[in-house]
Amino acid sequence: MSLEQDMDTSAGVDTRAASRFGSEAITIAVIFGLTIVLILGSRFISPAFGGWGQTETILFLSSFLVFCSFGQGLVILVRGLDLSIASMITLGGVLTTTWLAGSNEGLWYVVPAILVVSAAIGSISGFGVTMLRIPPFIMTLAMGIIIYSLCLGYTQGTPRGYPAPALADLMRAHFLGVPAPVILLLVFVAIAVVLQSWTVLGRRLYAVGNNPIAAHVSGLSTNKLTIGAYAISAMCAGFTGIALAAYANGATLRMGDDYLLPSIAAVVVGGSSILGGKGNFLGTVGGAILLTTLGTILAALGIEQGWKTIIEGAVILVALIILRESVYEAIRVWMGRSSTG
Repeated sequence: MSLEQDMDTSAGVDTRAASRFGSEAITIAVIFGLTIVLILGSRFISPAFGGWGQTETILFLSSFLVFCSFGQGLVILVRGLDLSIASMITLGGVLTTTWLAGSNEGLWYVVPAILVVSAAIGSISGFGVTMLRIPPFIMTLAMGIIIYSLCLGYTQGTPRGYPAPALADLMRAHFLGVPAPVILLLVFVAIAVVLQSWTVLGRRLYAVGNNPIAAHVSGLSTNKLTIGAYAISAMCAGFTGIALAAYANGATLRMGDDYLLPSIAAVVVGGSSILGGKGNFLGTVGGAILLTTLGTILAALGIEQGWKTIIEGAVILVALIILRESVYEAIRVWMGRSSTG
């Protein structure tokens, strides 16, 4: 290849990378912009809405969805899907209340043990997907059913016990006037963004999602990376269960049900491709906050659950249409013509 050709090729790669970065930046800006509009617009519903107090509440409630959506996003990034999230959240909550039994004793090793158990279960899902060639939809759905059944048998239908008082106090604490869960959310987001976008592991996951064959040929262990994504997803779901149990001061067998489909919706609305290889966690965070804001407003309006579900689905559909790559391309073309005209 000549020097000129090599420079042209490099320029093409840089152009595509810049275009992709621009699209992600636009997606994130649009999502957070819509969220701000919804929050400010909620003042028309009640004067108590639209302020910092409501914003803190939304961030607090969205934190649970953000936690589990990070793992879901990594699985989707490598062309998978994790339908066991709801059961893993339930498992995390059940183990938190039964193992701690309302005592701070053993807190320092019980929480890590729950995360390790969750990661091990996620690895089994990843093993089934990669080594046994079971479709992700079927494998994770089966694991979810198994885990839920185990929780049902373990608790005999009624989870008992309470989380450690220290965990419950943490969910109610404030630091410098900011709720501790909001600070935890910010720390989690910072770590997750660095892990997904700025580490070798993150770049390798993107490579697997973009082209598994090419990634394998280049020497990457695609199976191990995929299993790792499922392990992280299960661990994030288990962590979500711990946080929910601490927040509610208890656990239920259906505590994870409200997070399965929203975790997928947050990832997709945030600009990730359901086909893998594309996504930015900040977009997922924006998607989670947008969905939580919408749910909070609809609940305040007293809308029935059926209509609430229809409205949420319609908003997600509209957001997906607006955030399509073709829309960005049309905007870029229009802006280019305007600048030259």
